[in-house]
Amino acid sequence: MIRSELIQKIADENPHLYQRDVERIVNTIFNEISDALASGNRVELRGFGAFSVKKRDARIGRNPRTGESVQVDEKCVPFFKTGKLLRDRLNGK
Repeated sequence: MIRSELIQKIADENPHLYQRDVERIVNTIFNEISDALASGNRVELRGFGAFSVKKRDARIGRNPRTGESVQVDEKCVPFFKTGKLLRDRLNGK
């Protein structure tokens, strides 16, 4: 499902809301999650999962095309851990 499909589904299930308002709400939620992660905070949505940021140390990598060693800088990457309810639903429990 992509963002526009999510917006359309929410708008269809809530006919009392305008689609532009649903779009603004969805965009605000995603922006707030992104801003929280960018500032190093953890975002937890009970029953769904938790978003956090993990730091990857600098390392020596390998260029797969040439086989030459390259320096890979340290970086932060987003990490998602599923909540128990979502994990149970995915596994048919």
